[in-house]
Amino acid sequence: MLPRPHPAVLFQRVPEGAILLHSEQEVYFGLNPVGVEVWQLLPPTCRDLDEVCEELGRRYPEVSAEEIRSDVSELLDELAAHGLVIRPDET
Repeated sequence: MLPRPHPAVLFQRVPEGAILLHSEQEVYFGLNPVGVEVWQLLPPTCRDLDEVCEELGRRYPEVSAEEIRSDVSELLDELAAHGLVIRPDET
């Protein structure tokens, strides 16, 4: 299962992608355009990592499935480390 956005995180689009702000922890985090797509595919849009990777694979057929999975997993780990998402085992 995928982590879900933390309810205290605000999402704001900017020309370069988006800014996430954890209003309780005062954490700012920048997303590039692909990071925005991943954020928008988090639950309830997609249920698991496979769904996210399949959707991104359709959008970016020139990128290997392994690279997509690695990049998405890395981003999700970074978001979790900053408290911007809640992992299913933390609920």
